[in-house]
Amino acid sequence: MDTTGEEDDDDRLLLLVEDDEAFARTLARSFTRRGWRVLHADSLSAVQAVLATQHPTHAVVDLKLRGEANGLACVRALHAFDEDLLIVVLTGYASIATAVQAVKLGACQYLAKPSNTDDIEAAFARTEGTDAVELTQRASSIKTLEWERIHEVLAETGFNISEAARRLGMHRRTLTRKLDKRRV
Repeated sequence: MDTTGEEDDDDRLLLLVEDDEAFARTLARSFTRRGWRVLHADSLSAVQAVLATQHPTHAVVDLKLRGEANGLACVRALHAFDEDLLIVVLTGYASIATAVQAVKLGACQYLAKPSNTDDIEAAFARTEGTDAVELTQRASSIKTLEWERIHEVLAETGFNISEAARRLGMHRRTLTRKLDKRRV
């Protein structure tokens, strides 16, 4: 866990929960250039260690983390720490099921990768829902429904591929191929 940036602006303290070091460094640099103080954690235990000494105002949480817990557990811990903390979940494995769970656990927004600093700052600004979103007339396809069900089961199993494949009634390699085929 690193602290970068200036120490004077406590209302812009960002906790970045990301296990990809290169992506975390890039995002931290971008936020630092915009005047944010940035803290970094790569797991739930690292998040808890940061919260013991710091009080972030905003958080960006990657949904899929290596190790003992996924990003949803981090969202839950952050929201329990401070209900006013603005949390954006950022993921390369977007699905309706995980988006709903993230919001239920306390996230204010859910973004699919690739997202940049502008997208994340805009998400922090959109803490209230709006009815101005355009509704689509197109029904969901079978492939979309399958994709959403796969991600729902993945979230239920803590992103354990073998267990998810067992629950979905398919071979692990088949599930892996489906996930590799349709990266978001």
